[in-house]
Amino acid sequence: MMFFHQPAQILARIRSGRDQKTKEKRMPAREISTAEKMINIGGRPVIVPTRSQIPAAHRAETIKLALAFAAICVIWGSTYLAIRYAVETIPPLVTAGIRHSIAGGILLAWAWARGFRPRREHWISGFVLGALFFLIGHGSLHWAEQYVGSGLAALLIATEPMFILVLAWATSQQRISRISALGLGLGVVGVALLTRAELTTKGSSLLGLLAVLVSSLAWSAGVVISPKLKLPTDALGRTALPTICGAAMLLIAAGLTGEFRATHWASISLKSALGLAYLIVFGSVVAFTAYMWLLQRCPPALVATHTYANPVVAVLLGWLLASEPLTMRVVFSSVAILGAIVLIRRGERTATAIGSEATGLPAEAELRPAIRRVS
Repeated sequence: MMFFHQPAQILARIRSGRDQKTKEKRMPAREISTAEKMINIGGRPVIVPTRSQIPAAHRAETIKLALAFAAICVIWGSTYLAIRYAVETIPPLVTAGIRHSIAGGILLAWAWARGFRPRREHWISGFVLGALFFLIGHGSLHWAEQYVGSGLAALLIATEPMFILVLAWATSQQRISRISALGLGLGVVGVALLTRAELTTKGSSLLGLLAVLVSSLAWSAGVVISPKLKLPTDALGRTALPTICGAAMLLIAAGLTGEFRATHWASISLKSALGLAYLIVFGSVVAFTAYMWLLQRCPPALVATHTYANPVVAVLLGWLLASEPLTMRVVFSSVAILGAIVLIRRGERTATAIGSEATGLPAEAELRPAIRRVS
């Protein structure tokens, strides 16, 4: 390899030397400050600032961006394991209800302090989305993780783009392109690989897998109908109202199903208590704050790349910390599901570009703020 690179390096050095001499003859000499250095780009000398000249504010912003992306990739990927730990000694609906009551209260208080005042139609929309997102979506997920590993749950939740595409097509909101159809097929293969071993048994693990899929379907339905609801324009209020409404319904459901009576508060383990605290502080407040901050500074498509990392983080953490099996079946199904997400989103971008060219207007998906699952 060095044999092929050396002649090019020599020629570049000779050329840069000639260009340097020519430039020195044509232009008056310029003193290069200690804060600058001379480099050759394409054989031509260019004066560039040294690293010390880069503004400290720019470096600080870069560090903040990196930490925010790490938060939404790692923290939201780790929430599935935290849910599993929490529901070991705390009933699932109680866990979800307490978690979202505290997190929703914090977000609503924050939005209120910023001047947000919800109206009647906002509360109605909040209850509709709260039922889909949190009562059914998170209630089913928390219940399922009593029987399903956190990694498998995260992979099945990753089917949301598939459900959203099918529901949007069924309601005439979106077309299914060939690329998206290929992604759907690949996603079905991935889900089949995950559930194939469970279909041959009659254990509660199969019910758990089905409950996770119900969770994914409920959240997807909420995403599809949300544009038709009168939600607040304030970003914090838009998330706080469904969260607090969903929390109220989860607590009512926990009372009706007898979970509060069955909760042995003195027997709650430290692991479950820490898991619940982690979900409240990091999963619902810290990571969501980082997510909203990123949406104000980065393209939504770039921020959405965390959806590829979350299942991978969940599978690896489940394997490392909870001894969940990492078999070739899980690996192949992970590749299939993540590949399906890539194809579906590429197909959506293609359809969006075609629609924008036809109408001359930005696509609705580009104008509508993203709704993110807070797992």
